[in-house]
Amino acid sequence: MSKGPVLFDIQADEAQKPPVSPAEAPPVPEADLSGADAPEGRAMQTIAALAAGRPSRLSRLFWSLPLTLLGVVVSVAAWDFVTNLIARMPLLGYAVTVLVVVFVLVLLAIALREMTAFSRLRRIDALHRAADTALADDDLAGARKVVQGLTQLYAAREDTAWGRERLQERQADQFDAATLLGLAEAELLAPLDAAAKKEVEAAARQVATVTAIVPLALADVFVALTSNLRMIRRVAEIYGGRSGTLGGWRLARVVLTHLVATGAIAVGDDLIGSVAGGTLLSKLSRRFGEGIVNGALTARVGVSAMEVCRPLPFSQGKRPSVSRLVSRALAGFFPRSGG
Repeated sequence: MSKGPVLFDIQADEAQKPPVSPAEAPPVPEADLSGADAPEGRAMQTIAALAAGRPSRLSRLFWSLPLTLLGVVVSVAAWDFVTNLIARMPLLGYAVTVLVVVFVLVLLAIALREMTAFSRLRRIDALHRAADTALADDDLAGARKVVQGLTQLYAAREDTAWGRERLQERQADQFDAATLLGLAEAELLAPLDAAAKKEVEAAARQVATVTAIVPLALADVFVALTSNLRMIRRVAEIYGGRSGTLGGWRLARVVLTHLVATGAIAVGDDLIGSVAGGTLLSKLSRRFGEGIVNGALTARVGVSAMEVCRPLPFSQGKRPSVSRLVSRALAGFFPRSGG
């Protein structure tokens, strides 16, 4: 047994091994985003579930009774306050009475505006159903009535003046319902469709950005809810159906309920493949994947809102593509696959 340091010739051992190049190094393992960890757009799924859930009759009664009682209590308390103030200090009491009357008039004006908004939404819905019937029956007379109603709907809008003039000049040359409604769609609704698409792209971009960047809990749900409500309201305004506050909630409920009923709010392979470029999600973090999916689902909500708010159904081949909308909305934000 030797007493002293033992030397190992490492250089000799390394010289016997072939050099390893960086190209031969094993790849870095990537996060598995399949299965349970796959992005699923939880923010949009939560909003859709909340909007589609219809409260029971008992719960509606439970909330309506306390609200009615609260209104009665506030009204009686205000009446007692004003009458007692008039008895004590007449001048101040009459001034407060004027303020109360003005407040009531403002409430009546808001209620009138909401009723007008519901009336416009019903008018657009009636035009949409009449156009569907005229196309199904090839009813030229019915299509002419639809075009007349459409012209009256946009008579006060300057941005449709040129389209209305061209439609008026060329509609007499159309001899079937499909071509007449197609002409109306091209002349009147094409610029409105372009404006609505921009609103959808902006909402999808905002939802995707916040989901991907902001790590706060429920921040994506809040932004998705507000962005989708604003988007639906703006789409309705573009097509002439000023929805108001209650009308906006009603439209949002109709749109999201329709998406849930048809299964369009679910994340499918076609959506992931067309928007994310096939294998892109497997190369991104889960947070960025959630952003893409939430943005894509927001675009689906926007397309459905366009279909609901549009006074004419989309003709064949003119329905907006969700993948194209999301690609334009997220261009430059998410990296593309295939470098």
